[in-house]
Amino acid sequence: MSSTGEPLFRLGSFSAAGGPPFPAMVVGNRVYAFQGLRNLERKLGLLVHPVTSMLDVLGRWQDNLPALRALAQALNSNPSATGVPIETLRTHPPVVPRQIFQAGANYHKHVVDLIVDGALARDPSIDVERVRADASEMMRKRALQGKPFIFMGLASSLTGPCDPIVIPYDVRQADWELELAAVIGIPARRVRREKALDHVAGYVIANDITARERVARPDAPQMGMDWMASKGAPTFLPVGPLLTPAEFVADPQDLRITLRLNGELMQDESTADMIFPVARIIEFISESVQLLPGDLVLTGSPSGNGTHYNRFLQPGDVLEGEVTGLGRIRNACAAEPEG
Repeated sequence: MSSTGEPLFRLGSFSAAGGPPFPAMVVGNRVYAFQGLRNLERKLGLLVHPVTSMLDVLGRWQDNLPALRALAQALNSNPSATGVPIETLRTHPPVVPRQIFQAGANYHKHVVDLIVDGALARDPSIDVERVRADASEMMRKRALQGKPFIFMGLASSLTGPCDPIVIPYDVRQADWELELAAVIGIPARRVRREKALDHVAGYVIANDITARERVARPDAPQMGMDWMASKGAPTFLPVGPLLTPAEFVADPQDLRITLRLNGELMQDESTADMIFPVARIIEFISESVQLLPGDLVLTGSPSGNGTHYNRFLQPGDVLEGEVTGLGRIRNACAAEPEG
């Protein structure tokens, strides 16, 4: 950490004046493109690797991390170092991953609320407290004996932390789901949960927008939920603002997630409420597939979604999401033009 308590550095992808995105280090509120740091790397005696995207940095994370620390310390101690103020650039998702894994139904209170809301919809005369108690016990047992529920996301849904969320003209129930997301730095296959976090390069904020009316497929109920149709629209996955290295996040299970809709607090929960913690999610995914550097692992969203309030996104709405120590994303909603 720096002397101010802020992370020594963060990583991100930016563009200027409509130009192509470039990977960079962020120290304080200034952005240093990796391409412009090559002379400093040579002066410090660091290995210089071509860096054209954040995948290049993450692909050699173990080698690059010490060099990143040394660069950040040199920039911190050099008042003449030139960087660009972050507010003058467009901020993109820090990394465009090859794979996106998403955990569903992973917060105790959220799942309990869903069960209670569903029961009330079927029978308004139910004993709500009894249903809530039964659901809470079910989630306790699931945490002890169950498995995470994971599905795949689409890189084409990514958008930046300040970019608009475009609501398709034929969607009426677009919902928010603010989440903590881990970014993989070291390949992972069949890792145990005790070692799982060693494979995490850092953390970002994600907002998994969902078209609720497209989740179920009445024409093919035996096939389960349609995640492609409900979550795959362009701009339905804002991610950012920056990648905060894992060494600056003391405990991913002790972070606060908050989301505001037009300034009104809708989600406010600790990551301690996860049914399956980040390490268990990574363990579970790696039992079946190979996790690659740059992969995003979304860890589920807490209670307070639009479904609970019966309030869905509309053009003109503004979503602001924060996770402790990771910054803030702010996305306005816009309508997709018809035709």
